[in-house]
Amino acid sequence: MSRFFSERFNRLEPYVPGEQPKDMQYVKLNTNESPFPPAPEALARISEIAPSLQLYPQPDCTELCGKLAALNGVEPENVIVSNGSDETLYFAFLAWCGEGRPAVFPDITYGFYPVFADMSCVPYREIPLRDDLTIDVSDYTGGAASGAGAVFIANPNAPTGIALEPSRIEEIAKSDPDRIVVVDEAYVDFGAESCVPLTKKYDNVFVVQTFSKSRSMAGARLGFGIGSRDLIADLMAIKYSTNPYNINRMTMAAGLGALASEDYTRTNCATIARNREYTAEALRGMGFAVTDSKANFVFAKSPDIGGEELYLKLKEQGVLIRHFGKERIKDWNRITIGTREQMDILLERTARILEEKI
Repeated sequence: MSRFFSERFNRLEPYVPGEQPKDMQYVKLNTNESPFPPAPEALARISEIAPSLQLYPQPDCTELCGKLAALNGVEPENVIVSNGSDETLYFAFLAWCGEGRPAVFPDITYGFYPVFADMSCVPYREIPLRDDLTIDVSDYTGGAASGAGAVFIANPNAPTGIALEPSRIEEIAKSDPDRIVVVDEAYVDFGAESCVPLTKKYDNVFVVQTFSKSRSMAGARLGFGIGSRDLIADLMAIKYSTNPYNINRMTMAAGLGALASEDYTRTNCATIARNREYTAEALRGMGFAVTDSKANFVFAKSPDIGGEELYLKLKEQGVLIRHFGKERIKDWNRITIGTREQMDILLERTARILEEKI
């Protein structure tokens, strides 16, 4: 860092995104993107809006919020849209946490949470997952979670893919009405149950979702959050203090097109879920331990090869998966679910690597 860099960011360790290499053509299973293109209606609406790009986008995103509200059974005042779900999550750290009001989240979860905390100058506590990589809800109903400004639960969790039932999230919300429970549902559409209904029952539950995964719009950067009117007002105050025009006109149009194509989305999600179970079963047949993922990826480790070694050998053979160096999960890899053809390539090359290893 330069000598001009602010001292308050001395401990900042930036988030490391998944690789996007261009040196060769890869079977890309490392960043949880959809293997399917956006809905045709989304692409058509982008073309329609392009001639008006000289105009600023609508800052309150009225139509998009209205469509999301109708889809989720809430009112437009209960919805905020953002530049990817990451922006909403960052706003949540800014709005609800601070000195004396730490953020709380698992030790194995979405890697951006500690970065958001450090960027916001917010203290945080990490609560270890159980040995089986599941969340112990009792850890969040008291103890280390006491006095927190907000608890952040990725559900399904990343990178494990394991999901909690909404009734378990409800236990956390009920245990402290003065603490926000942020439920990050980036992967909920692939087999988990949403906590959106809890937002109508509890004013301290806030749900975050994204168009990146199930709606094939990772490149468009569109996310949204659902919560009580007061929580949305908090986040809107942050939004209007940073970037009122955070959703560009093309992304807004694509989002409306995607919401008009829910059958397309659900069909793709079902296909990915089938491919996930197919892949998990095949990996278990090779001796891998595989978590019970409800996301668009599997999390797996082999007793015969280390996680980093498998990642590197697959990369040499043109297949990208995601390896994390954190001690507790260094033997595991996260594998995005793609088409059946892509998964067969992964499985064939993994089997070959294991045969050579043994």
